Amino acid sequence: LRVVKFRRTGESSRSDEDVISGEHEIQIEGVRTELEPVELEDGAAVPKEFANPTDDTFMVEDAVEAIGFGKFQWKLSVVTGLAWASNYAMEMMILSILAPQLHCEWRLPSWQVALLTSVVFVGMMSSSTLWGNISDQYGRKTGLKISVLWTLYYGILSGFAPVYSWILVLRGLVGFGIGGVPQSVTLYAEFLPMKARAKCILLIEVFWAIGTVFEVLLAVLVMPTLGWRWLLILSALPLLLFAVLCFWLPESARYDVLSGNQEKAIATLKRIATENGAPMPLGKLIISRQEDRGKMRDLFTPHFRWTTLLLWFIWFSNAFSYYGLVLLTTEFFQAGDVCSISSRREEVKAKCSLTCEYLTEEDYTDLLWTTLSEFPGVLVTLWIIDRIGRKKTMALSFLVFSFCSLLLFLCVGRNVLTVLLFIARAFISGGFQAAYVYTPEVYPTATRALGLGTCSGMARVGALITPFIAQVMLESSVYLTLVVYSGCCLLAAVASCFLPIETKGRGLQESSHKEWGQEMVGRGSHSPGGTRSNSGSQE
Repeated sequence: LRVVKFRRTGESSRSDEDVISGEHEIQIEGVRTELEPVELEDGAAVPKEFANPTDDTFMVEDAVEAIGFGKFQWKLSVVTGLAWASNYAMEMMILSILAPQLHCEWRLPSWQVALLTSVVFVGMMSSSTLWGNISDQYGRKTGLKISVLWTLYYGILSGFAPVYSWILVLRGLVGFGIGGVPQSVTLYAEFLPMKARAKCILLIEVFWAIGTVFEVLLAVLVMPTLGWRWLLILSALPLLLFAVLCFWLPESARYDVLSGNQEKAIATLKRIATENGAPMPLGKLIISRQEDRGKMRDLFTPHFRWTTLLLWFIWFSNAFSYYGLVLLTTEFFQAGDVCSISSRREEVKAKCSLTCEYLTEEDYTDLLWTTLSEFPGVLVTLWIIDRIGRKKTMALSFLVFSFCSLLLFLCVGRNVLTVLLFIARAFISGGFQAAYVYTPEVYPTATRALGLGTCSGMARVGALITPFIAQVMLESSVYLTLVVYSGCCLLAAVASCFLPIETKGRGLQESSHKEWGQEMVGRGSHSPGGTRSNSGSQE
């Protein structure tokens, strides 16, 4: 046997001696990945060197850290990225392509065109908490599969909508399914070792870009010949590929531990160790069974109350500012600069609301460049998030966005305007991804999916409200509009600093402080890890 030392983090259990030293020895088998001694076929005694010589215990967090990042996580990254690209990025990009097409083809007034976009966000907002609850109660894999199949079904049906009212309802139901996509991040994060977690979740943004680029290219090929109906149908088909890959996707071992399925959790960990060619910890897996999972009240316990409220505002501000900037970019570019936008508005008012323009090749090119502009923000966030921490990364992103918004008060030229808008979008998109890293890390397994779901729901509230600021208020005052966005992000930066928990360098919590210790299966009173440590949970 070889002994591997590694630092326990977060909610991992440690003895009094471990607390002092900060390390805990886990005996790890060098060749085999079995937890129990192997019986020989002839019934002979098991050789001493193959016996389990330790009475030690370990948690899922310890196993994930010991096994490390390998082939399994690479495969999981692709599967999770496929869900992100096909179920989220492509379906959201359709909104930019479908609306102007139906505006012209069905002669829809402007408010009905806007409603096509809003109804998707309404569906996402109303379902995010529900998908989080399902994922905490019945498993991450279960919630994700149902949401993907739901989106696939109603996405294909949208292509057969005969009239406006039908497509409005069907796109709303598509939005209801998209609300479950963030749970792919929950499942993904629970299989990642601590050092790789932030980088991997941030790189999911790459799949967002791939999905949007693919959707635009698909639209260029399909729209001129087959039309928007075939675009909707073909855009839903990648979801079918993900649904098939879900058979490979394992359930979260952390969820299995919390639901009392020790055998499933061990089998999953063995599978990961085998695929990665890494050893498994010896000893007994600690089971902290918790029946009461995914309850809204758990987000408002004294330990998490402020975290939940501040995160809700941070996610609201992220979506409010991100989608607001997307809308403002179009307005500013068409006007030339900020100072010219008021005079341009007077010209727009004189036009008929039924005036329409089909998307041109230049429009599709602009969509591609706008998407690619987010890469610098992700790279900056990737570089700083493990250096200065999650809280400071989010605060910095909001401050840069707020500062760029204030600089727009100046009557800058087109080139400077483009630079400021791109910097603002880069940082707000990077801050959005930082929130996706922080939120699954801060909540325990029992409420992780629900916490992420409610935060995603609050983000959709921001996305619903922002058109009234970026389009309606803009008609009255450009500067008041900029003050609203700048002020909102300034408050969000303060909220990020006041978050009570920093998750940098901390393992994922297995269960809440309140429930821990009520039921521990597979742990004897003589276990060396009898005490709990909250190291790293509070600043």
